[in-house]
Amino acid sequence: MGGSAGTIATGRNICIRSSGKRLVHHVDSNEIAHLNITNCKHTDSIIMEKDYKAVWASCLEIIKDNLGKENEQVFRTWFEPIVPIQLEDNYILKIQVPSPFFYEWLEQHFIDILRRSIRSVLGPQGMLKYIVVMDQSISGQPIVTTLPSTGGRSVTNNRPQDMPFNLNGDNAKDLPNPFIIPGIKKVKVNSQLSDSYSLTNFVEGDCNRLARSAGYAVAENPGKTSFNPLLLHGGVGLGKTHLANAIGLKTKELHPEKTVLYVTSEQFMQQYADAGKNGTTNDFIHFYEMIDVLIVDDIQFWSNKATKTQEAFFHIFNYLYQKKNQVIVTSDKAPSELVGLEPRLLSRLKWGLSADLQLPDVETRIKILQQKLDNDGIEMPYEVVEYIAYNINSNIRELEGALVSLIAQSSLNRKQITIDLAKQMIDKFVKNTSREITIDYIQKVVCDYFNLPIDSIQSRTRKREIVQARQLAMYFAKKMTKSSLAIIGLQCGNKDHATVLHACKTVVNLAETDKQFRYWVEALEKKFKEG
Repeated sequence: MGGSAGTIATGRNICIRSSGKRLVHHVDSNEIAHLNITNCKHTDSIIMEKDYKAVWASCLEIIKDNLGKENEQVFRTWFEPIVPIQLEDNYILKIQVPSPFFYEWLEQHFIDILRRSIRSVLGPQGMLKYIVVMDQSISGQPIVTTLPSTGGRSVTNNRPQDMPFNLNGDNAKDLPNPFIIPGIKKVKVNSQLSDSYSLTNFVEGDCNRLARSAGYAVAENPGKTSFNPLLLHGGVGLGKTHLANAIGLKTKELHPEKTVLYVTSEQFMQQYADAGKNGTTNDFIHFYEMIDVLIVDDIQFWSNKATKTQEAFFHIFNYLYQKKNQVIVTSDKAPSELVGLEPRLLSRLKWGLSADLQLPDVETRIKILQQKLDNDGIEMPYEVVEYIAYNINSNIRELEGALVSLIAQSSLNRKQITIDLAKQMIDKFVKNTSREITIDYIQKVVCDYFNLPIDSIQSRTRKREIVQARQLAMYFAKKMTKSSLAIIGLQCGNKDHATVLHACKTVVNLAETDKQFRYWVEALEKKFKEG
């Protein structure tokens, strides 16, 4: 290497090589002239010592000095995550980057400063290899891919352009070109969140307390809790979308600098397909990798299909997780029941917290109805609210639908809302609605039949009539619901699963030997069938 540390002879070649391919680039003195290496204190000694960490440290010193203080965020975003791996043959530096997109961005925007810094430290023979860690194998060892340099030419045939896909029709105008260096300009993104789905109007109960508490913790510290990813699962109409949306709104309120995006799994799949057709897949990937809090609703939609979409989301997930960005997904099935999702993606979804939203109990249903009435400024007799809550127990959507129907009946027919009107309307509503029998409903029917207070079944009393009612409730809950024995026992006086099994056997035995008891069983079965 001729001259001082600040000068390099003209007419040298620099080679960036990967997987046996050599791409030679001629570098003249004019190209080197504007590269400031006077602050690189260890350049000469590094060339002698050939320590890969020290080599990269000197390269970073040169890069940081030439980017300047005004581009400190660029340096932190695109150069600090790079990890030196090895120095081969004293002139080939292997560096690890977080993702294929990261590699492509370096190639498109920073190849000049990279190759100049490498050459200034290692001399004219200096070469570079990119190593991308894609996944973990079963053995726990990283699976790596070595990627070639393009020497600054575009990695794809795509030119940066406006967003190649719509998130939601007219909202496209709120999504400018995402191909912008983070730290220079923040991407403006329409979060697609609904203001009507907030934590304020999300009614908390035993059925959803864990999910709501976890959601609030995530909103306070997105990506910084052990709830990453956060998987919210439960049946249709139980508030998954509401809660996911509410977490997004709370995050924006507490962290206005964060980019939050809500998208359905179907939208995501369509965007990916459109990007593939338009040749803008890299833009699509980059856009999602710049989101701070990503919410994907109804991920079960990808089951047994959308293999390429799942693969794209898998890599986006890995990138966001590595950056400690938050991922929230919802599903109408528990992780163990998500058949058809790619195993490695399903494994990622289990890394954080899976919180289920269950059918609301009668107290929570009453709270939901009262809140809706308060929000709409409508007064209704408590006995009517209670009647609706006891008789509509399938899900929150149908519960609110029944309330709206009753209000409409009262308004259109100019009738006062009474328990009689409620019974007429609910009878028609229930007949047109497939009822999902719940433990709460079973307890209500059994207690009504024996004229017992509802809380008697949940008490610890050993009175014979209450013990028998509790056993009947356990029997029908096991027979007519999908609840586990543990859940049934918990809701019937905090009993264990063995007590539930004993109760079921007792009911069967008594129904065979006791005529009166058999009559009770048959009468209750008839009530359940009639709904």
